[in-house]
Amino acid sequence: MLLFLATPLAWWLANSASRLRSIVESLVAMPLVLPPTVLGFYLLVLLNPDSFLGGLWVRATGDSLTFSFSGLVIASVIYSLPFMVQPLQSAFRAVPMSVRESAAVMGASPRDCFFSVVLPLSRRGFL
Repeated sequence: MLLFLATPLAWWLANSASRLRSIVESLVAMPLVLPPTVLGFYLLVLLNPDSFLGGLWVRATGDSLTFSFSGLVIASVIYSLPFMVQPLQSAFRAVPMSVRESAAVMGASPRDCFFSVVLPLSRRGFL
């Protein structure tokens, strides 16, 4: 689950020139900076049934996110996200643009270029 969330996010962060990038990078790195007790408190506040996100979940499923397995999975993903996004982001940035341009010139679609060229060259970020 973390792999499918972190890979596109790291790709976007590595290739984006958006103003939003620095904000997203800060939010992703937040679990590294906050003490675990503070992060746990913030997650309880965020996933509380009276909060916006927790309320949406309760209306959709009828179950609370706090003190449940679903809440534990979401909290684990939030806590582990920077440990996957940051190495992948560095690995994606290390792939030269000329290699991707060469693949495009040779007829590879952006999807083929990503899966055939970029992912194999950035495999160290996945390890």
